[in-house]
Amino acid sequence: MRNRRHRSRSRGAVALAAAALLGAGTLTACDAQGGNASAPGPSAHGKPSPKPTPTWDTTPRSLAAVGDSITRGFDACSVLSDCIEASWATGTDPEVRSLATRLLGKGRAASHSWNHAKSGARMADLPEQVARAVTERPELVTVMVGANDACRPTAAAMTPVDEFRDDFEQAMRTLRRSLPKAQVYVASVPNLKRLWSQGRTSPLGKQVWKLGICPSMLGDPDDLSATAADRRDTVRERVVAYNEVLEDVCDKDRRCRYDGGAVFDYRFDGDQLSHWDWFHPSKNGQSRLAELAHRQVTARKPAA
Repeated sequence: MRNRRHRSRSRGAVALAAAALLGAGTLTACDAQGGNASAPGPSAHGKPSPKPTPTWDTTPRSLAAVGDSITRGFDACSVLSDCIEASWATGTDPEVRSLATRLLGKGRAASHSWNHAKSGARMADLPEQVARAVTERPELVTVMVGANDACRPTAAAMTPVDEFRDDFEQAMRTLRRSLPKAQVYVASVPNLKRLWSQGRTSPLGKQVWKLGICPSMLGDPDDLSATAADRRDTVRERVVAYNEVLEDVCDKDRRCRYDGGAVFDYRFDGDQLSHWDWFHPSKNGQSRLAELAHRQVTARKPAA
């Protein structure tokens, strides 16, 4: 009798233990489905859930540049000439250390970066440049354009802001149709009035300006009358409006970064301006642009 009672108690203990284990399993399953567990467990197949792909990749492996004379390295090496090797975006000059070189390394930059910018280009030219750039299938596209929209024969001839916006939006649509995941770095338009202030101290620079470089801002550089001051302020205000468009359009695209006005705010000095025209960046200035761009592209978060 004692043996039967002992076996009965043993069977009862086993049943209670099994019930306890079953209850624990039920609680675990509930927590895995979103109960009160402090942290989620592994997936049903025993594998952790994959991490979401970050929207912005700080290490793109290819680069295409679009824009105007600044991206072509105009007047960085010789007078009134492009100098692509000195371009802040894709140049090969070790003195500049272009964005492509900093991101990709010297070897890969030579085969995986392309410069589709054109001296004299305005925003209206950007959609066509982007259409050419997408054929390379770059992971990053750099944009620096807008100075020529303000640098017109007169202030009245500057590109209207709404047209500037329409053309930039068209360029972004062209890009997204072919490359929905490509990243875009957008540099602000430089402060042309500050460039006038720096360059007007150079007799050689003022002689080159007479050849037609940005007459809306640089025409009659020594004229300090109220009329001339109003003209220069009007050009500056239009540049500010262009930068607001660049920021606004870029903010609507999750894979686009505007530089937060870094280029506009940068105080280019005599060493950073071409000694041919005292307006375009010298090699030193191109290097500063590359540094600003690299800082933005490799940052975990965009500029505030």
